[in-house]
Amino acid sequence: MDRFRVAGGARLAGTVSVAGAKNSALKLMASTLLAPGKTTITNLPAIADVDYMAELLTRLGCTVEINKEQGEVSIDVPEKLEHRADYDLVRKMRASINVLGPLITRVGEADVALPGGDAIGSRGLDYHINGLIDMGAVITLEHGFIIAKAPNGLKGAAITLEFPSVGATENIMTAATLASGITTIDNAAREPDVVDLGEFLVSMGAKITGLGTHTIKVEGVKQLKPTKHATLADRIVTGTWAFAAAITQGDITIENGRAEHLEVPLDKLVEAGAVITTTENGFRVKMDKRPIAVDVATLPYPGFPTDLQPLVIALNAIADGTSLVTENVFEARFMFVNELVRLGAKIQVDGHHASITGIKQLSAAPVAATDIRAGAGLVLAALVSDGVTIIEDAFHIDRGYPDFPAQLQALGADITRV
Repeated sequence: MDRFRVAGGARLAGTVSVAGAKNSALKLMASTLLAPGKTTITNLPAIADVDYMAELLTRLGCTVEINKEQGEVSIDVPEKLEHRADYDLVRKMRASINVLGPLITRVGEADVALPGGDAIGSRGLDYHINGLIDMGAVITLEHGFIIAKAPNGLKGAAITLEFPSVGATENIMTAATLASGITTIDNAAREPDVVDLGEFLVSMGAKITGLGTHTIKVEGVKQLKPTKHATLADRIVTGTWAFAAAITQGDITIENGRAEHLEVPLDKLVEAGAVITTTENGFRVKMDKRPIAVDVATLPYPGFPTDLQPLVIALNAIADGTSLVTENVFEARFMFVNELVRLGAKIQVDGHHASITGIKQLSAAPVAATDIRAGAGLVLAALVSDGVTIIEDAFHIDRGYPDFPAQLQALGADITRV
């Protein structure tokens, strides 16, 4: 297993460029299954999960060609697809569940292993399954697989989600593109990644309105066509670099960063003492003093993203004052707090609340990444520790951040992969 060796004491300064969003690219790749022929996706992040999704699509019968230097993937989808997504791949990334909607609407059946991915909570699939059942699918759980069948095709339905689940919104929306009739999704997720997927589907010939609002309407069509699409810039990676500047009292210009997708997190950084200015192709975050502690509650978009929760906890761990961070999305997202405590952080967790008392400097210790964003948070915390920290299970970080060590080195960090 790879690990990262991080020496404390760095002040990050310079320019970084943000690639396409992991949470968008993987869903776009899965949705190519809807249209026979060759679809090309550009601005692709060079991360491990892209390789996993490519292998999954290959097993379903597609021909996948990735050009990592160009950040591009071409997926040639056959007329006849396989319909089984096995556990050995699905367990590696939760985005595998996004083949469910495309397969059942186009093939009429799908056998998808219950997914794995990050250990941040149960993230049940009830919303996905109930939505597809409302559209006429027959779904059972057998031997660790979701077995879905729609021998007579799917039919449009009025679906209301109890929670604005991103994955459920995406699976229902993709399934609805080839269903007969009109599907409405009320309390739909509004994340930019969902909008990006919807625009991708529209470029394939889908009829979708209401993207970015609480109600998405999909009018089914008989067939979709291949397309070419550029992946949206990754707002979570963008946010990570913004917090990296604040945590290390640094000065980072983030190219391709979309500040409008991060209004709440950037407002919190300003509250913490950062100076944020727009640039021609992104924005700049500068912090000249120790951060001030900030209270945060995670919420679905446009609220504070749960994926940036580990970063704000790392910030508060070395901030001036006490703070309260409330997790409203994933119940197990505080798992990484125990690792941060190993670095000397003063954090107490009570249910879905974490109370943090900031200290001036953390202390180096061996720690382990428990998920993608927790891993990034531990790297940034290690940069403001008093020695050398070894971070185990670095593969988690590789799943979400293209060549993280090299980008950090370019900003002045002492970090190596060992």
